[in-house]
Amino acid sequence: MAIPSLHAFLLPSFSLIVIILLIFIGFKWISFHSKPKKNLPPSPRRLPIIGNLHQLGSNPHRSLQALSQKHGPIMLIHLGSLPTLIASSADAAREIMKTHDLSFSSRPSLTIPNIVLYGSKDISFSPYGEYWRQLKSIVVLHLLSNTRVKSFRQVREEEMALLIGILEESYGSLVNLSELILSLTNNIICRAAFGRTYHGSKFTDLLRKLMDMLGVFTVGNYISWLSWVDRLSGVEGKAKKIATEFDEFLEGVLEEHINKKKGVDAKSDEGKDLVDILLEIQREKTTGFTLQRDNLKAVILDVFGGGVDTASTTIDWAISELVKHPKVMKKLQQEVTEIAQGRSMIPEEDLEKMAYLKAVIKETLRLHVPLPLLVPRESTEDVKLMGYDIPTGTQVIINAWAIGRDSTSWEESMEFRPERFLNKAIDYKGFHFEWLPFGAGRRGCPGIQFGVTIIELALANIIYKFDLALPNGAKNEDLDMSDAYGIALHRKSSLLVKLSAR
Repeated sequence: MAIPSLHAFLLPSFSLIVIILLIFIGFKWISFHSKPKKNLPPSPRRLPIIGNLHQLGSNPHRSLQALSQKHGPIMLIHLGSLPTLIASSADAAREIMKTHDLSFSSRPSLTIPNIVLYGSKDISFSPYGEYWRQLKSIVVLHLLSNTRVKSFRQVREEEMALLIGILEESYGSLVNLSELILSLTNNIICRAAFGRTYHGSKFTDLLRKLMDMLGVFTVGNYISWLSWVDRLSGVEGKAKKIATEFDEFLEGVLEEHINKKKGVDAKSDEGKDLVDILLEIQREKTTGFTLQRDNLKAVILDVFGGGVDTASTTIDWAISELVKHPKVMKKLQQEVTEIAQGRSMIPEEDLEKMAYLKAVIKETLRLHVPLPLLVPRESTEDVKLMGYDIPTGTQVIINAWAIGRDSTSWEESMEFRPERFLNKAIDYKGFHFEWLPFGAGRRGCPGIQFGVTIIELALANIIYKFDLALPNGAKNEDLDMSDAYGIALHRKSSLLVKLSAR
């Protein structure tokens, strides 16, 4: 009897495997070609694993602008494994924040905000949903309404008067105006939020660390299996340390407010700060929404951190542009002087009369938008955008810095010309997508009036009271206007000036 060889057994098995593989490949081929191909936006070439991360550089707002000039105002890049849509024109921004606003109203989950903002329980970084809607309603109606903002007028004017006094004492000396402006905005928002100021470098340094941390790049957000790099590099540890320090501070603030003597009528808003109001909402549950301790602290951090950084950087840039452009400075000084009529200080009620002041601020915000790349969004469904298919889960970044300098929207776009806003009915409500200093749509900044009032009051009074000169006989036009990238776009170097009375 013949014994079958091994070859005789293997041949039919091998043939069967080949047939199965051919069938599998056939199904895959049919499946691939039967699906309609997505019309994705144009993309720059990417590298394995890191995608286009290497092309961001140290100034992503500038790098992305350069890429968009080559690939178009709607561009798809890959940050590691994360597909990211970059919008760099007013039309693209309008489609995202108006036409398809609901589809792009959520936020991606990001490591640093999750650590320092209590799991992203704040307004800015929390994902879109019922929690965010309830929280925004509380902030808009109870914390940052027109009535509430006006209630802090005395605080703003008192702190402004104190700054004027400090500047008057500095005649003949070199003044770090950037530091003093930061101190002003810090003190105003401290008093509005906490009921008192917190002097000393420790608190200011902690706030700076927080804002700097929010702008730090983390590998794990884009290449999940390399998240260990963030732990090894110390980024996560640093974020947790800052979170712990701020949490201890905020716990102290809350306990101080809970335990303080009830010297104010509980039904009266007089003398109440933002923490008082939040604790009252938590205690009485007037909104039908339960505020947990971490929710309170996340909202406080949002209002405080965002307000200080946005206001101070804008004032800093505005004064820098005025120093660099003496004719604009003179024109603004003429306006504020005529309206002030010799008074020692310009009060808030006169700000509405200052059309050129408002134009100067708007032009500053065009060229030096506080957040050059608006807080990232995330698509929650497939969207057809300007003829392109945008899949669910795509991160969306709007380059507000590039849009503000787009020559198709702005004549002589690189020039500082406040006059362009005198005949343009452009306001802060987010309806003009060629100018997006505070975003637009559902995720637009709810604290615009609070911040703009501080900016207007500070700029009007500084320009009214003082002449500013650069040190060591430097020419105004030589002022260094370099910026330093972060979640907010600061001057790279502090603004150092000598002041004299006007």
